[in-house]
Amino acid sequence: MHVHQPSLVSVVVIGYNDAAHIADAVRSALAQGPAVGEVVAVDDCSTDGTFELLSRLAAAEPRVRVVRHEKNSGGCGTPRNTGLDTVTSPYVMFLDSDDVLPPGAVDALLGAAREEQAEVASGLCVRRELPSGREVPWQERLYRKSAVLTRPERLPRIVYDTLCVNKLYRTDFLREHSIRFPEGRFRYEDFVFTARVLAAGPRIALVPDRVYVWHVRRSAGHLSISLDRAAIDNWQDRIEASRTAHAILLNAGRKKLARAARAKFLNHELRMYVRELSLRDAEYRRAWWTHTRAYLGEYDAADWEVDPAAPGRLLARVILASPEPRDLPRLKEFAARPARLCPPYARDEHGTPVWAEDLPQVTLEPYLTRPAHLLPLAVDAELRPRARGGLLRLRLHELYGRVALADPRTLELWWRNRETGLTAQRTAVPLTPATAGIWSAGAVVNLAELGSGTWDLYGRVCFADGTSRTVTAHARTGAGRLCRRVVPSVRHGVLLVQSYATHSGALSLRLAAGPGGVASVLRSRLRRLLH
Repeated sequence: MHVHQPSLVSVVVIGYNDAAHIADAVRSALAQGPAVGEVVAVDDCSTDGTFELLSRLAAAEPRVRVVRHEKNSGGCGTPRNTGLDTVTSPYVMFLDSDDVLPPGAVDALLGAAREEQAEVASGLCVRRELPSGREVPWQERLYRKSAVLTRPERLPRIVYDTLCVNKLYRTDFLREHSIRFPEGRFRYEDFVFTARVLAAGPRIALVPDRVYVWHVRRSAGHLSISLDRAAIDNWQDRIEASRTAHAILLNAGRKKLARAARAKFLNHELRMYVRELSLRDAEYRRAWWTHTRAYLGEYDAADWEVDPAAPGRLLARVILASPEPRDLPRLKEFAARPARLCPPYARDEHGTPVWAEDLPQVTLEPYLTRPAHLLPLAVDAELRPRARGGLLRLRLHELYGRVALADPRTLELWWRNRETGLTAQRTAVPLTPATAGIWSAGAVVNLAELGSGTWDLYGRVCFADGTSRTVTAHARTGAGRLCRRVVPSVRHGVLLVQSYATHSGALSLRLAAGPGGVASVLRSRLRRLLH
């Protein structure tokens, strides 16, 4: 339990045409208690009544101050800068209009900042999927326990947390170093702001507390910047923000952080967008490939030396080696989390493992010495729905002799509900050598027990030495393997079953139970067809 702090914190809430949510954001800041001395709400020239709503809140609550822009800025940076110029408290936080601060967030951050005399205090953000309410921690490994960084370089991975909203800043620190957000329509302004903060070398306190709830509304009429990735300019803006952040750190002499920022681009941004390339048209793919190659061409030799077996680096090398888009299905699988390196497994004329025979410069040699439990193992799966349960058939592929050497014994399986995060039907099945370079396994899936929802398949390959590798399974396609089927069920009467491949190619399962559930799915499909 956190002790209430004196009124030392200003919370800047920014909003544009978000009358449906901004009151909840402001109230969540006020509910932090006496530690929050003021809430500065900046309206970026809304036209939906947001300003009027904020004005009513201010009239009823003396801690709320409202600032209105006469012209929309086109981004998040300018209204945050306006708030930063307005606040009067020693510490400041930022809050978006469609998110909330969980109870105790300010006390946790302020307590750590004051106790450790830190210019920045940072805590755990969770992404809450709506309407399901499922929560996914953001950069959780950074916040497993309390820690103090006397210099940001002591934890280079800090660059992965580019959010500005899960942090409390000493106001004078930001002002003394002229740390501001990019003005106007600059997407991914957090990247630049966070780089400027780290470049100034603050003392940082990390706390394991949940301090920010990031609401993710994928069905919203107007998607947020982080979700609206269908147009090529989103990728261009992300590259520009990453380039700018790297330059800021490098120019400040923070070489270790600059190197980590480039690694983060490969391991996070690149993998995320590669997984989605199959959703885009040919024009987008060509433009994406061209822009990506140009940016990767700015990397120097030292940028490629760190962890050469990392999936992001191999993806980048394939892109650099080919002037045109290629191998997109295989790249998509390799960009998955965890990575799957699917066949074919090529070698060059000297027998060295390579990405493809016509790309011998993209070597896979690091995998010859990497432990088996760290390899990008490829497991593929096929589900055949039946009345008494689905038959799941799986295959584990050899990888240049490394899998056989490790002697795989069993495959542990479980299903995770996409909406609730709950797991079901954990089982372990033996892996049996089938054909050359293939191990097979099979399991029965109790579809009726799973019930309605979207279920993702996970597995763990267990080796003879006690080590294991968590995997997801590539969905085998073709010959009607991925289709919608209706099967009878004693428990539900009827089940509508559809196995399908996710954006990254993994096998997942949609289930609708009972006549009502089946009818609902069919109605939804009919509406989509009509539109």
